[in-house]
Amino acid sequence: MVRQQHQVFVALLAVIDAAVVAVAAFSAWVPGRVYAYEVHGFGYPQQWESFIKDPLLFVAVPVYIVFIWACRLYRAQRDRSLWYEWGQIVRASTLAIGAMVLLLWLVGNDLVAGRSPLPDVAFFGSYIDAGRLQLGLLAVVAPMLLIAHRTGFRATLRALRRRGWNQRHVAIIGNGRLGQIACHTLERNSWTGIKPIYFISHRDETNRKTCLDRPVEGGLESLEEVLERRPVDAIYIAIPNASAARMPEILKRLERFSVEVRVIPDVPPRYVAMGMTISELEGMPILSYRESPTYGLGGFGKRLVDLCGAVVALVLFSPIMIVVAIAVRMSGPGPVIYKQRRVSLGGDQFKIYKFRTMQHVEDKSAAASWTKRDDPRVTRVGRLLRRTSIDELPQLINVINGDMSLVGPRPERPELIERFREDWRGYMLRQHVKAGITGWAQVNGLRGDTSLRKRLQYDLFYVKNWSIWFDLRILWLTLFRGFAHRNAH
Repeated sequence: MVRQQHQVFVALLAVIDAAVVAVAAFSAWVPGRVYAYEVHGFGYPQQWESFIKDPLLFVAVPVYIVFIWACRLYRAQRDRSLWYEWGQIVRASTLAIGAMVLLLWLVGNDLVAGRSPLPDVAFFGSYIDAGRLQLGLLAVVAPMLLIAHRTGFRATLRALRRRGWNQRHVAIIGNGRLGQIACHTLERNSWTGIKPIYFISHRDETNRKTCLDRPVEGGLESLEEVLERRPVDAIYIAIPNASAARMPEILKRLERFSVEVRVIPDVPPRYVAMGMTISELEGMPILSYRESPTYGLGGFGKRLVDLCGAVVALVLFSPIMIVVAIAVRMSGPGPVIYKQRRVSLGGDQFKIYKFRTMQHVEDKSAAASWTKRDDPRVTRVGRLLRRTSIDELPQLINVINGDMSLVGPRPERPELIERFREDWRGYMLRQHVKAGITGWAQVNGLRGDTSLRKRLQYDLFYVKNWSIWFDLRILWLTLFRGFAHRNAH
């Protein structure tokens, strides 16, 4: 029944996606046509076919649907985050618009060649070819509309599932600690519609009748008999490490049933700082237990955001930086820019740049300790710079050089890292991403002389859940929370 419902939802999604892409294509075509009519007196098309042909509906709709399908957006998304789906929509839209441009160029379409029959459109003092403007608008409008409709669709499904509709019944193999954790987690996330209805013990036989108010239908010896008697939509295998040797046998026996199988590894969450992924090398499955989340295309996107953001910020803040440089020079002897060795991605060391905010001393060890509130070493100018975080602006140069990122855990000194790596479990996992000017901990007020444990928790959350969209969210929050803060000193 659930599989049939899923097919209905997939068909409904595909139809709505096609309609949304059609609306986006039409919306991208309208501004150029309206401009031609209002400014240059061009008439509207007389034939109804033009309202389909000119907005490229016959090209846009099938190409977008193909790439939405290729990005697996028609598979079950119950246990996927909303951020993941948004990212896949942007990815599919980017690939689709690229494929459209290539396809239109191959067939010699005038829109790509810059020979649109419509006049150029005035845009902020310059003129843009109407055809290229149409494609550019489509590249922006389509993902926005798709994200909006998919978000609404998912919200509707979640509301229905919380009320008991569209449920997906599952069995959990393993009624020990891990199996109970799996059951509790699925219960708490009722919006997924995944409902555990019974357990199967990870032992051959069991006398236990219930677990978490659900029946224990038997042990592994009666696995086939239980599944024949009480069929389910999916099975979650949550057996302890002590029984891990039986995993191949269990998987082989489950091959007899047309049922989805998910495996929950017996690994404490504190040891899984980043999402696991599975790859394959000549048929050999490889489980990536720990790796940098910014490898591949995501890392390229992050670097692009860093470069664009840092260059724009330098241009915007350059007048302030010039004034600050003069004020620091007049505040006392010493360099305007203070350099200190810090650690970033993979343990690589670099020199971080900051406006000098403390009294200059020849003995570097005297300034090696953390500053505290009302620290006497901080100059009057430096106190203002620290409270407003303006002293961090030279780190935009570090970002352009590739030493740092706009967003990431704050970099620490090598000697402190040597100490923390022994005292704080998981501290070194911060170095799986580049150090940043701002971060998840900073926009949540964890700055200055605040709890190191709490900061580490926020940094590890960032590493585990990193995405381009998370970076953009942090940058947005930085505008309101990242500069002036009571903990900045």
